[in-house]
Amino acid sequence: MISKSNKKIYVNDKYAILLGLNVSEYKRYRLSKENIQKLKELKDNQGVLDACENLGVNPETTPMLWLKSKTESIRVTNPLFVKQEEKLLSNLRDDLIKDLQEYIPKFPKLERIENSESYLLVIDPADIHIGKLCSAFESGESYNNQIAVQRVLSGVRGILSKVSSFHIDKILFIGGNDILHIDNPGRTTTSGTPQDTDGMWHSNFLIAKQLYVDVLEMLLTVADVHFTFNPSNHDYTNGFFLAQVIETYFKNCENITFDCSISHRKAFQYHNNLIGTTHGDGAKQMDLPLLMAVEYPSEWSNTKHRYVYTHHVHHKTSKDYIGITVESLRSPSGTDSWHHR
Repeated sequence: MISKSNKKIYVNDKYAILLGLNVSEYKRYRLSKENIQKLKELKDNQGVLDACENLGVNPETTPMLWLKSKTESIRVTNPLFVKQEEKLLSNLRDDLIKDLQEYIPKFPKLERIENSESYLLVIDPADIHIGKLCSAFESGESYNNQIAVQRVLSGVRGILSKVSSFHIDKILFIGGNDILHIDNPGRTTTSGTPQDTDGMWHSNFLIAKQLYVDVLEMLLTVADVHFTFNPSNHDYTNGFFLAQVIETYFKNCENITFDCSISHRKAFQYHNNLIGTTHGDGAKQMDLPLLMAVEYPSEWSNTKHRYVYTHHVHHKTSKDYIGITVESLRSPSGTDSWHHR
């Protein structure tokens, strides 16, 4: 018997010695000779391979095997899966380093024409969830990586077309906010909630990286850009890493600035306007106005028009408070199985 909580293994004397355990401590339960042989076989790679073949599963994607019977419950870690995950992580690291080393773009500084009647453009592709999988057979609409990329690029182009008659002298781009649907190889969010996914975690990371690069290069043709990162609940770690990669990618560009700290609430001042952003899974909406005044007192006192844009809930809401408007933004992602139910 193996107990996960206290990490104790109760076997017979012979197998305790085989594992290098204290025999007196592990005599409570005993295994038969046949079960001992099974354990020995499963400890070997071939035993794991045979078990996977008998069950009809791929050993390279099977993290562990759990053998249960009336008398015992044995959990065996698959060494092939561990090696495969280590290889994938190593390949992703090498690909990122190679990409950044071989293609470090040189951005010439763009001189902008000043205009007394200028505007700030806010581009906020909220809750893209690259890696999310939605099936039209179940929820009535399809959503995958390619659809996600197409919707974001099409949406940004559409917005730029609509504001082409305005003189935009600054663009505030909001990144993060569940740009990635999962945060680990186990296909779960940061907190461990399982998700229906499209593609592997490492390929989704690279797709998101290229999408950000394409959008930011598009925006730079219009005006200088300030990139603000909002950490979020689906990809709290990988989303932060992605923001750091994007900042490194544009390190030679003088027409873009970054705020990629892990802080959950950010604010950006444009003349007498203050734009606050947060993912929306933390502080309550009614507390955001006072939090902004406390965390950004100088910017608050020097502005007249104040807004906070939140995300996370995937639908549109807007509420006016004293001196500030708090608004949540819609998500371009589709409806997956869980939300459809």
